[in-house]
Amino acid sequence: MAYRQVNNINIENAHLMFKNFSGAESKFNRKGDRNFAVRIDDPGLAQALTADGWNIKQLNSRDDEPPAWYIQVAVNFEYVPPTVYLISSAGKVLIGEDQINSFDYIDIANVDLTIRPYCWEVNGNTGIKAYLKTMYVVLDEDQFAAKYSVAPAVKAEFKPYIG
Repeated sequence: MAYRQVNNINIENAHLMFKNFSGAESKFNRKGDRNFAVRIDDPGLAQALTADGWNIKQLNSRDDEPPAWYIQVAVNFEYVPPTVYLISSAGKVLIGEDQINSFDYIDIANVDLTIRPYCWEVNGNTGIKAYLKTMYVVLDEDQFAAKYSVAPAVKAEFKPYIG
């Protein structure tokens, strides 16, 4: 296959769906395959990405909803690990492979991400697989998070009582 130049996809305010950052085995997922989907509401973008060779799928929608599409994104730390940050009132923390599974259940306020392409060819078939390159996840914090994130560390010093 001749090398193709395909640009990264940058998405601000991304809507994540079908989250499986832990790589749990399910009816739709092999054990160990970490992934998630990103919703694409713009029909023009979905059409352009499909024309470029990205695997864009259409969501089943109700009659009263406009059509939407999504792209499945692989999260792989083996060859080109992604750069992932969790942002909260406590600051920005780089998330590694051993912590990424927490994104399956945390409440997310916002996500900005970059998806990198991997062009493949097998038995005459070609396509582009989407891999996570960078992601910034803003935690949707509860009412007490800010209160306790700024509290100074308290060092308890043990002083035995001698009577």
